[in-house]
Amino acid sequence: MKLQLRYRIRRAYCPDCGGVKTEGVPWAPPSSMFTYAFEERAAYLAQQSSKTAVSDLLRVAWRTVGWIIQRVVARQRAAGPDVLDGLRLIGIDELSYRRHHKYITVVVDHEKQRVVWAAEGKSAATLKRFFVALGPERCSKLEAVTIDMSQAFINAVTESSPQARLIFDRFHVQRLAQDALDATRRDEVREAGSKEEKSALKGTRWPLQKSAWNLTDADVQTLAQLEQTNLPIFRAHMLKESLVDILDRRQVNVARIKLVEWADAARGSGLVHFVRLSNTIEKRMDGILEYIRTRLNNGRTEGLNSKTRTITRRSYGFHSASALIAMIFLCCGGVRVSPAHSSPQGFH
Repeated sequence: MKLQLRYRIRRAYCPDCGGVKTEGVPWAPPSSMFTYAFEERAAYLAQQSSKTAVSDLLRVAWRTVGWIIQRVVARQRAAGPDVLDGLRLIGIDELSYRRHHKYITVVVDHEKQRVVWAAEGKSAATLKRFFVALGPERCSKLEAVTIDMSQAFINAVTESSPQARLIFDRFHVQRLAQDALDATRRDEVREAGSKEEKSALKGTRWPLQKSAWNLTDADVQTLAQLEQTNLPIFRAHMLKESLVDILDRRQVNVARIKLVEWADAARGSGLVHFVRLSNTIEKRMDGILEYIRTRLNNGRTEGLNSKTRTITRRSYGFHSASALIAMIFLCCGGVRVSPAHSSPQGFH
């Protein structure tokens, strides 16, 4: 059913600014060709499906869907409560959204489980914009910040909110150990004498990276053979597993002693990649121990990043950071929209 709405919108000259102003109407936002109800419906559909599907269903251009999403998100965030109020525990991470090192920085509220801030870039200057928006009073109320070991993020947090405890993400620490293990395996593959030996070592990659509880019988046998055939890789695997065991502990003082012992063992192993990792562990030990004390990590942030990557794939990429940020707020930022005939829209 086609509905035509005719209305003569008045335009007036403003003597103060010297420009022409257009009369506002109650059913449509300024500078938009669509009604509030249409834009809310488009945003609701974009939460559930791809922008291409919304474009086909509502018979508007693909880019128009993106502009509608940005307007709806801006209205909802302006009308709702300030999401930066009451922040105590936050997580910070970066997300790649295009090739050639195009990143956005995302800040997550651990307690309300939603994205509260995002901006293009991943430098210290980018993150400082968040703390400027937060303001000195709210910065002083931050209790803990979970981050990876990015020096840029560390500098921005310590400068803007020095009282907040830095908590280094447990899974990022584990990933550093896994990378050191894989680098050791590649070194051994390059130095292997025969083609059969190289092939056998290449086949150990995935069993080495698996968690102990996820190993099959064949994986256990493969790892047992490494102790006889290649001691450096086996030693690297044991260092990785022992670090995971330390991170599972609950007693901070015991974990500190174990980490110091682990760093000494890593240096004594003679494995260059683990020697480098031991220096990193010692340098960042306080932040790692804060994880053991609080059990806070960037798991929720990474989960939201996975959801964001799904949104990116579903939309077949984004041409600008602002379009992606609007979609992140729409799907992960607590913005609640619904069709015009359904429950009222709002923010939660």
